[in-house]
Amino acid sequence: MTEFLLALVFVAVLLLAWVASRQAVLRGKLEEISRSLQQGLEDKHRAILTDLHSGLAQQADRVGAHLADSGERLRAVVAEELRQTRDTLHGLRLSLGQDLSQSRDTMTQSLALTTQALTAKIGEHLDQISGKVSERLDEGFRKTNETFVNVMQRLATIDEAQKKIESLTGSVVSLQELLGDKKSRGAFGEVQLEALVRNVMPSSGFEMQYTLSNGNRVDCVLRLPAPTGMVSVDSKFPLENYHRMFEAGTNETDRSLAQRQFRADLKKHVDDIAGKYIIAGETSDGAVMFVPAEAVFAEIHAYHAEVVDYAMSRRVWIVSPTTLMAVLNTARAVLKDVETRKQIHVIKEALSRLAVEFARFEERMRDLAKHIRLAHEDVEKIQVTGGKIAQQFQRIESAEIEDKPANVVRLPEERRQ
Repeated sequence: MTEFLLALVFVAVLLLAWVASRQAVLRGKLEEISRSLQQGLEDKHRAILTDLHSGLAQQADRVGAHLADSGERLRAVVAEELRQTRDTLHGLRLSLGQDLSQSRDTMTQSLALTTQALTAKIGEHLDQISGKVSERLDEGFRKTNETFVNVMQRLATIDEAQKKIESLTGSVVSLQELLGDKKSRGAFGEVQLEALVRNVMPSSGFEMQYTLSNGNRVDCVLRLPAPTGMVSVDSKFPLENYHRMFEAGTNETDRSLAQRQFRADLKKHVDDIAGKYIIAGETSDGAVMFVPAEAVFAEIHAYHAEVVDYAMSRRVWIVSPTTLMAVLNTARAVLKDVETRKQIHVIKEALSRLAVEFARFEERMRDLAKHIRLAHEDVEKIQVTGGKIAQQFQRIESAEIEDKPANVVRLPEERRQ
């Protein structure tokens, strides 16, 4: 039994040794086979890579040749299109310049014609206004000359009268004797009043010995524009009591009595003028009392202020030759202002018509400016567009093309290959 077990052990050892030797042989063969397979695979990989590299090189050469050919064709096409576009743009600029030149010439001619027409109309209106003003001035000068001639004639008459008076020998006539009665004083005051009025006022601005609607005749009326209207002027010469106040040897009682009578005479004259020569709706609401002597006028205003206040309350203004000149000059200025306003009305009408023409001219100028502005904006837009096109052409000429392989479109020949 023991021998059998030993034999089995020996057999098992032999089997194990044989198995081990076979495993070593198999391992060696496997390693040899593995090395041979690895070498074969490496050779095949090397051959495949060599073929792939040669194929890729050939493909790259073909692609480069096609790209160069396509680039040349694209550059030629783009250069031709660039040349045509430049020619078109140049023609467009020339055409636009000609159109702008024609528009500028047309607008210049239209503006010149409009200016000439406006100048002609303005000249015509100014000639009309100048003619009317000249007519009015000639008429005014004629009337002034007539008035001056009349005054000179009256002065000549007065000079002749004075010469006749001076030629009388042995006759010494004092002012008191000359104006001894009321009729003479009245005539003297009327003559002096008429001389002053005719010397200052135009003939259409007054009327002597005018009869009012109530039948009373006033020495003079001044025809003034509204709202003043017609102003009555009457001559009063309270001289008797004035002389009594200053007679030599007069006592205080007589002098006081003469002063009271002088004031009474003045108030009576004021009442007469206010009652006779102020008519509602026909004359002004006031009248003028003309005192022909400056000394009497000075006495009234210096020592009889209550009489002046009374006259003012009755709407009667007391004047002397000097102050009447001021009143007449004021009245003449008012009449002159009225005439000037009439001329201004004519000028305003002419200016109104001129304003209408100028408004049309301004509207046409705005339309012209609008067309010029629109043309300028169109030119700027064309210049911007031309600049962008030129930049694109410059980029194309300088080959500033971005590399985007993912978006590269292959040519049909390359796809077939």
